[in-house]
Amino acid sequence: MAVSDDAFPARKRRPSLGAFVSPNLSDQNLLQSLLVLSQDVSSLRPLGILLRRISASVIRKSRLISVLFEELVRNPITVSPPSAAMCYEELHIVLQRIKVLLEDCSTCSRMWLLMQIPLISSSFHHLIVELSTLFDIFPARDLNLSEDVCELLDLIKKQCSETAADPVDENLRAEVLKIMENIKREIVPDHSELRQIFERLNLRDSASCSNEIENLEDEVQNQDDEKSKAEIIALIGLVRYAKCVLHGASTPGIKTRRQKSAAEGNIPADFRCPITLDLMRDPVVVSTGQTYDRTSIILWIESGHATCPKTGQTLTHTQLIPNLALKSLISMWCREQRIPFESTEVNDKANGAGFKNKTALEAIKMTVSFLVNKLTASSQTAEVIVIDRLVHELRVLAKTDSDCRNCIADAGALPLLVKFLSSDNPSLQINAVTTILNMSILEANKARIMETDGVLNGVIEVLSSGATWEAKGNAAATVFSLTGVQGFRKKLGKKTRVVKALLDLAKEGPTGPRRDAMVAILSLAGDREAVAKLVEGGVVDMVGEVMETMVEVAVAVLELVVKRGGVMAISAAYHGEMMKKLTAVLRDGSDRARESAAATLVNMCRKGGSEMVAELAAISGIERVVWEIMGTGTGRARRKAATLLRILRRWAAGLIGEHFSTQHSATSLDISTRIVLPA
Repeated sequence: MAVSDDAFPARKRRPSLGAFVSPNLSDQNLLQSLLVLSQDVSSLRPLGILLRRISASVIRKSRLISVLFEELVRNPITVSPPSAAMCYEELHIVLQRIKVLLEDCSTCSRMWLLMQIPLISSSFHHLIVELSTLFDIFPARDLNLSEDVCELLDLIKKQCSETAADPVDENLRAEVLKIMENIKREIVPDHSELRQIFERLNLRDSASCSNEIENLEDEVQNQDDEKSKAEIIALIGLVRYAKCVLHGASTPGIKTRRQKSAAEGNIPADFRCPITLDLMRDPVVVSTGQTYDRTSIILWIESGHATCPKTGQTLTHTQLIPNLALKSLISMWCREQRIPFESTEVNDKANGAGFKNKTALEAIKMTVSFLVNKLTASSQTAEVIVIDRLVHELRVLAKTDSDCRNCIADAGALPLLVKFLSSDNPSLQINAVTTILNMSILEANKARIMETDGVLNGVIEVLSSGATWEAKGNAAATVFSLTGVQGFRKKLGKKTRVVKALLDLAKEGPTGPRRDAMVAILSLAGDREAVAKLVEGGVVDMVGEVMETMVEVAVAVLELVVKRGGVMAISAAYHGEMMKKLTAVLRDGSDRARESAAATLVNMCRKGGSEMVAELAAISGIERVVWEIMGTGTGRARRKAATLLRILRRWAAGLIGEHFSTQHSATSLDISTRIVLPA
């Protein structure tokens, strides 16, 4: 008579398999396990806000049951009848499920728990009925129980025949549903009614509302049903709106559960895009079978490339196939690491945005409208701390999903944010530039940012002379985001201030902002005109300085610069003694770093002339290192290593010298010469 799985609502944490199977124990040990389990349930506190009566009732019943099992353990019976053993097993299952249900209700979102009141109340009712049935058939006579124990058993039966419903919970649920229906019809909720509801749920300040939003966001990720996801997202919109209108914008300094950035996490190599070396948000597979982040590979293809960046093979077609399995693994890893994960897909389905309903969308519009109107009114009169809180709230919203980003832009927030980019208040500057960064994730907003007066110049000013490293890093990340559009990448690559500021940040900044700058530089290096600016600005020297601490991205930047930079890039690399540094990477670097280093050396030797090859050949043990990569490197690394070996052997045989002597003087490095070698 095991309890059916239908007796349990979809909840935040499903019980383990052991919760539904009675342990395989002897009768006495099973009784001991039942005693411990009933004591565990008895020690739980009744739910504090919702379901108080029924949870308290279940816990009281468990206390009586624990007393019964205590008596049975204290006065053991040598051989229990089969009917008693069956009752023990079924009681163990029911009590375990009661425990799990109570624990889940105590930790889940209050709003979601409120919406699930009918289902959860029904679950408790079914479990109590199961207890009543089991004690009705409990073989008391066969166990020769004492009179006191029989009286206790009768009391338990009586208690289990009673259930306690709470109409207050149902009324509160009806009020919330009414407000959500009004929001769906674009009717702004009455603030006094909203305040009463949230006070009854003990959501009395900005911090508690923020925690509730985080709990709801966790609940979205744990739901498989799309309808449930849509309902929870609508609740998030309601709580976010109430938080803003009832408690004002949250203080930026208040922290709930801290979420790390991807730069802070030790990202597994398979989760990094081979092009940017950053965490993939939307992994896709190209025709060669290699996986890249969608934005990066689109940039690569739009730049005129017809080959796979990693293997060098020709792409037979440009269709991009979503790598859903890898995306799921990345999403799971991000959740474990408390790193925000969001796809760059238009629908943002990874965060549930694809499941939004009209209620959720209208709640977003109301929240954004309230914040932008408040910000407009406060810009001239309010204290900086008030403005900072409003902008911080916009920043949090813009981080959420595409609908929020679109609503913020439609509400006219960009012109308001411009003036705060030059603020003397470091927190306000950070929040302003980060809001723009989050907005830029939406493709349509990139054009708005580039076209709105003062926004781009303001971001560049923060990048150049921001008050904090965080502000500079987020400005660099904004530049990277904008380079996702080829025309904008060309425009940004022509700006000397952008190039100089990125190079300075890459050289001087701490790890997070430095990586943001390096990724932006890597993206700009996809354009030949931008490479010329980068070389002129000293990108090769910068790479040499950061090579030890950020080897993978540094070598990737150098590879693109050498490949696209022509005479100036080769000359800068030669005089910067990059040969020795790249050889060190070949010896000790990661697979991806060695791959990029080998490709860079091939380009330097092909374009740099005989003296470049001579310098490489003079490095001790170079052939042994190349041989090692040919045996253990990635596919592309092995091909590049084989090309390097051919270059070195042709030079050793005097073939490269003869080739050059017929056309050029070999007395000095002639950077314009070329070696024609097979790929």
